[in-house]
Amino acid sequence: MSPTPPARRLRLGLPRRMFSQVLLMQVAVAAGVAVLATGLFLAPLSKQLDQEAMRRALAIAETTAQDPQIAEGVLTTPPTRNGPVQREAERIRIATHAEYIVVLDRTWVRWSHPTASEIGRKVSTDPSRALTGEQVMEIDEGTLGRSARGKIPLYDTHHRIIGAVSVGLAYDSVRAQLINAIPGLFAYAGGALAAGALAAWLISRRVQRKTRDLAFSDISALLAEREAMLHGIREGVVALDRSGRIRLLNDEARRLLGIGDEAAGQTLDEALGPGRTTDVLAGRATGTDLLTVRGQRVLVANRMPTGDGGAVATLRDRTELEQLGRELDSTRGLIDALRAQDHEHANRMHTLLGLLELEMYDDAAEFVSEVVGDHRVTAEQITEKIQDPLLAALLVGKATVAAERGAGLWISEHSRLPDRLIDPRGLVTVVGNLVDNALDAVAGTPHARVEVELRAEGRTVVLRVRDTGPGVPADQRELIFAEGWSTKKPPAHGKRGIGLSLVRRLAERQGGSTAVNTAVGGGAEFTVVLPEALTEPEPGAAPSAAAGFGTPPADVPAATEEEAW
Repeated sequence: MSPTPPARRLRLGLPRRMFSQVLLMQVAVAAGVAVLATGLFLAPLSKQLDQEAMRRALAIAETTAQDPQIAEGVLTTPPTRNGPVQREAERIRIATHAEYIVVLDRTWVRWSHPTASEIGRKVSTDPSRALTGEQVMEIDEGTLGRSARGKIPLYDTHHRIIGAVSVGLAYDSVRAQLINAIPGLFAYAGGALAAGALAAWLISRRVQRKTRDLAFSDISALLAEREAMLHGIREGVVALDRSGRIRLLNDEARRLLGIGDEAAGQTLDEALGPGRTTDVLAGRATGTDLLTVRGQRVLVANRMPTGDGGAVATLRDRTELEQLGRELDSTRGLIDALRAQDHEHANRMHTLLGLLELEMYDDAAEFVSEVVGDHRVTAEQITEKIQDPLLAALLVGKATVAAERGAGLWISEHSRLPDRLIDPRGLVTVVGNLVDNALDAVAGTPHARVEVELRAEGRTVVLRVRDTGPGVPADQRELIFAEGWSTKKPPAHGKRGIGLSLVRRLAERQGGSTAVNTAVGGGAEFTVVLPEALTEPEPGAAPSAAAGFGTPPADVPAATEEEAW
């Protein structure tokens, strides 16, 4: 037999579901407010009823004191049970439903009283204040018990105080009024409590629908999981409200966008400034996997609207992938160039072998000298004009690639760039992208040619890249610098539309500018101006001579190629 399951303990406390907890708390609050309001109403009500009773007693006393028969009886007759003062006082008492009306003289002797045996005796409470001309309202104990009293002086025809009139109303009647008011007050409080409970139930039902009947602990756990997920994933997440203001940023989004916590609550234009990144995140640029550049990072953005009118945008860092893809393309180009050089080298070796077999030794020697000299002269001509080793190596490699693709890469005679670059890798990226675009533009055209001009004007570097391609239409000269815009087919590693955008970003980061115009003789001419790109020359340094470069380089062996994205 299976063991008997243990008895379940009765757990006391708040219910687990949020709906039940919210309902219970709201009903408790409504009940507390109703009880508090009832208590706060009863306390002044009791005092108000006491005041009304004392004012009524004082009004009866004033009416009695103004009766001329009362004052005349006190002056002319003794205090007796059947005297005129007793008869008039009892008539007023019965008519006003007072508990007692006592008329007394200045010696505190009663001239009237509901109990006839008390007439002629002194009063039990001190009437001094009334005998001095003061009106008195109070609640006090007397021979007839607790009562609400009103006392007023009694004047003769010459306005002299000859006694006092004291009127009392039974305090039990005042208390009865308060008790009679309590059921109605409780009825109102109960109605208010019922309305509050109904409102609490409706609100709780709405909370239940909105929270999908989750418990507080579930919501807390979900919030903790969301925070861990948002700050743990390697994708940037930006949440926007319906007004386009940033309401959430995870750590990766702050890193990729280069903004901090102060951006929360700002619009995208305020936090990021105008540009394609802002347009993509704001939804002004539509599509999936949209490319954008932020600083030196290439980002892939996607935007998804939410049910409340806001949106959530995700960002992925594609910088390294884009760089690797472009390096792969460059490597393939170099491999093709090396393969072509290998074929050309084999042809030269065959030629040399034939000359040797024909015993044409002088021609063989001349052939070898010519080939080696062309390679050396071409490299020397580039390094004489471009003294920075990274740029010189880039251009030597690009010359080899250009020759393989049937184009000529020329260095302008006006080129002169000293080895004083502050950011040589940045300029390598600019030159590499512009030369690649130019080679793509002239591919398949007759007499294809690309000319590079690099010169220094003080500390400013001016770069011009001209080609003999079809050129850039005037209406597209700004579009070509936008991220993601390209007329070429995407490469194997991803999308195009990044190179020229990076060129402009790198130029603007250094305070420079980019422009494209029509070159002399047709084609496109890209101009990049980079101010403050060179360091100050050392004192006493002699300027280097600018050698001419009149023939297009061909079959130049590739050195090293330093190319960014």
